[in-house]
Amino acid sequence: MMVDTFECVKCGGSEANTGEIRTTGSGFSRFMNLQNQKYATVSCADCGFTELYKRSGGGALGNVFDILSN
Repeated sequence: MMVDTFECVKCGGSEANTGEIRTTGSGFSRFMNLQNQKYATVSCADCGFTELYKRSGGGALGNVFDILSN
């Protein structure tokens, strides 16, 4: 994920780091520890303030790896 322009809403910083996190949902996916919720992250390099943006869920192959590596 590429950020062309960035201005932190907390400190006004102009540099950002991007990443991704995966989390479990609720119900069965939580019980089986299936990390089917994906979020892109944008963090201010100066103060660390981070915004999350929901992305489409992981594929079936990712869920199989989650079950096997639980």
